[in-house]
Amino acid sequence: MQTLLDFLTFKRFITADILIVCYYIGALLIPFLLYKTRHYLSENVSLFRTLNTFLNSAFNTLEKKQKNYIKLLLLLMFLAMEVMWRMMFEMMIAYFQMHDYLQQIRASV
Repeated sequence: MQTLLDFLTFKRFITADILIVCYYIGALLIPFLLYKTRHYLSENVSLFRTLNTFLNSAFNTLEKKQKNYIKLLLLLMFLAMEVMWRMMFEMMIAYFQMHDYLQQIRASV
């Protein structure tokens, strides 16, 4: 009963568990949904279709080595964003863990 009361009065946070779920949604589900949305928009919205056609034709005019550099750059950008996403959630989780530890220290004094 005390745990429920602590939760309802914001003395105990559930954010670490929720943050972990949000992290995996952002790390796995959102890139997949963005990829699918890109295909949907390029098929159904004329502005995106035109932009997609232009980018594809510009990409196809490049040499194979340049294409590989662009693919590598995009992959590195994606991995950098995933690392930043992870670090942001680690920092938030650490903040709430520190809060819990400080509350425990205060209760024991």
